[in-house]
Amino acid sequence: MSIGGGSGRRAGASADLAAPPGSGVPIRGLVRACRPRQWLKNGLVLAAPVAAGVLDTAAGVLPAAIAFVAFCLAAGGTYLLNDASDAEADRLHPRKRHRPIAAGVVSVRQARIVGVLLVVAGPVVAAVTGDWRLPAVVACYLALTFSYTYWLKRHPVVDLVAVAGCHVIRAYAGAVAVDVPVTSWFLVVISLGSLQLVAGKRETELRAHGLTGTRATLAAYTPAYLAQVRTMCSGAIIVTYCLWALNDQLGPFHALSIVPFVLIVLRHNLLVDRGIGEEPEEIALRDRPLQIFIAVQLVLLTLGIYLP
Repeated sequence: MSIGGGSGRRAGASADLAAPPGSGVPIRGLVRACRPRQWLKNGLVLAAPVAAGVLDTAAGVLPAAIAFVAFCLAAGGTYLLNDASDAEADRLHPRKRHRPIAAGVVSVRQARIVGVLLVVAGPVVAAVTGDWRLPAVVACYLALTFSYTYWLKRHPVVDLVAVAGCHVIRAYAGAVAVDVPVTSWFLVVISLGSLQLVAGKRETELRAHGLTGTRATLAAYTPAYLAQVRTMCSGAIIVTYCLWALNDQLGPFHALSIVPFVLIVLRHNLLVDRGIGEEPEEIALRDRPLQIFIAVQLVLLTLGIYLP
């Protein structure tokens, strides 16, 4: 009896090991598939509140925090749905093939179910602010993201603008959450900076892998073209920021912030040329010079707000 029972247990264990990936509820895999590191991009919702100097008040920090959480939920859901859609192509990519869905840790069905739940949760959480505008902005973000996932990502140039547009919507959501006006300077700088990041990401992908089969639009691009887009954005964003920071209505700290701002732009370009720009959030988390430049930039802007 004991021997037979042991054999049964061993057979059961073998069956468990042979079970197809994703047959259970892989919580850790789902969390990884939501790409929490990329939620760093949602920090853009804090850009307008920081610039307006309202994050030191309860009326500013609470709605900004709600907006951040809403975008993390919405983004996590869209990442799940996007990876579920791209699972076959991701398996051809040397890095993306390790993502939970492409690797089979999370099934496509599970990813889609949880993805839909998170996508619905995003606007619901945003509605906690009591202002209909923030859920509307989150809904616009989701609409653009879905358009990208199922259509726009297959069209060259349009795909760059679509991804950059998602970043701009994040920044705009922060302004809506704390009810501060959005200036043309702010929108132009955010738009150009977002486009530079996206062009750098695509350029690094193309230079490093040349995997035109894993992303539909890579076959239409050349490294030279993407470098040209990045260079154009770099020059335009520096000029725009300088014109804003040297405005007579602003103080010396804003003018001084031009120095770290230029260093941030130049450092990003250097890293992309070195082939390190495929994941912008990884750069921000690991590159010490860039972290120092960003920290100095934030300190000067804070001083400019509170010590004009």
